[in-house]
Amino acid sequence: MAPVITSRLDTSAPAYAEARESMLAQLAEIDAEHAKALAGGGERYVERHRARGGLLARERIELLLDPGSPFLELSPLAAWGSDFHVGASVVTGVGVVSGVECVVVANDPTVRGGSSNPWTLRKSARAAEIAGANRMPLISLVESGGADLPTQKEIFVPGGRTFRDLTRLSAAGVPTIALVFGNSTAGGAYIPGMSDHVVMVRDRSKVFLGGPPLVRAATGEDSDDESLGGARMHAEVSGLADHLAEDERDALRIGRRIVARLNHRRPAGAPRPRGPAPEPLHPAEELLGVMPPDLRVPVDPREVIARIVDGSAFDEFKPSYGRGLVTGWADLHGYPVGVLANDHGVLFSAEAHKAAQFIQLANRADTPLVFLHNTTGYMVGREYEQGGIIKHGAMMINAVSNSTVPHFSVLIGASYGAGHYGMCGRAYDPRFLFAWPSARSAVMGPRQLAEVLSIVARQSAARRGEPFDEDQDAALREMVERQIEAESLPLFLSGRVYDDGVIDPRDTRTVLGLCLSFAHNAPVTGTDRFGVFRM
Repeated sequence: MAPVITSRLDTSAPAYAEARESMLAQLAEIDAEHAKALAGGGERYVERHRARGGLLARERIELLLDPGSPFLELSPLAAWGSDFHVGASVVTGVGVVSGVECVVVANDPTVRGGSSNPWTLRKSARAAEIAGANRMPLISLVESGGADLPTQKEIFVPGGRTFRDLTRLSAAGVPTIALVFGNSTAGGAYIPGMSDHVVMVRDRSKVFLGGPPLVRAATGEDSDDESLGGARMHAEVSGLADHLAEDERDALRIGRRIVARLNHRRPAGAPRPRGPAPEPLHPAEELLGVMPPDLRVPVDPREVIARIVDGSAFDEFKPSYGRGLVTGWADLHGYPVGVLANDHGVLFSAEAHKAAQFIQLANRADTPLVFLHNTTGYMVGREYEQGGIIKHGAMMINAVSNSTVPHFSVLIGASYGAGHYGMCGRAYDPRFLFAWPSARSAVMGPRQLAEVLSIVARQSAARRGEPFDEDQDAALREMVERQIEAESLPLFLSGRVYDDGVIDPRDTRTVLGLCLSFAHNAPVTGTDRFGVFRM
């Protein structure tokens, strides 16, 4: 029986109450932005779409999924802070269809006709990446006017990569399915063209490279929508449509039947949860007060672990060595996991050594890894540079880079600099990466970055023999701190699809449990092949 974590969190303390109120305020801000994505293009465009008999994107997803099954929406805040609508005119996520976990990509036709902008492509590409890494079928619910033409210079290349990726998924044995509900024009026509299975709706679906006006301008030919790209024509003449549905609900019914006939199975020997998973001994509600508003305040990551792992049971690894990084073994919704969690501070050589060994052991045991980020990065200074912090940090990053078991990252606090890399940040391809509203991530903290720029400017003025303007320096530092703080926030980072979503801390256990299930659609195997460790 694994040791159980004893919580020392004082929920009656003023600091806990302050942290809880801060988290709730941040969650309210996130919820307000989520509401913008849920509203689509606004009431006017929603009503216009309904008047044409169309279902909304999330309604289509709901009818596609098994009744009562969960849907983990991904990147709902994509495009936040840009000129485009929050959500990037597409809904993506993972849900269960006919008993099979599938990735779903659904155009939102109420937002600019479902046209694709740069953030649409980035969000859709991430969904396809998740489908490929976890070998889950990819279902596209298509209704798109094609490219957002004013941004063509930014979407021409990644748009082509979208089509390439569809064919590569198919070649890798990952099924691709397109259900076409309305217009699928120009580049959008290649989504059904590149998919394994295609369903179109009679009198509704229109798939063509160029619509009637473009054909007339290019060739002088007069054509109507149906003869040029209608569903019936593609079902009876071109052969692009494999199934002709009578209406949208019928198309979704056919889509569910296609998935049921895929004979899609998990790999032989894939682990299943070890029976009913015991809930943590400490309530998830208390996670609201774990992270203080000031991320410089130390936080024992065991308080988080105790509220997300089964029975709060945790076999800690090297508890007395490299204390700035907590490592150990646990079960999460019945799946075995290894956990690496920072205590808020810097990573020293001991922490790097400990992490590298732990990651090797997890690979030896074919055990997925969960990274809980709260670090300012690797330690700097003459003593630490001479002690080899670069090569020791590189050892940890080497281990993370070459590990082949699934990685899951949750940014709960600070995640700065190379510490973000060593803890499997976005650049290191975790299967999934989520952030709490309390998270901050950048090259370095705002105050430190502003201080570095100030020191450089001061030294430059001294070399030139010029006086240093202290007032201008103070103003510049304040401006830089504000800018970096704004660019470190979860809203900013999630808007750029640098994570897969900002989650309520109370949902962490559920989200990770779903992701572990998704990951086991692909073989979970470790490796003993790493780069050269510079000891």
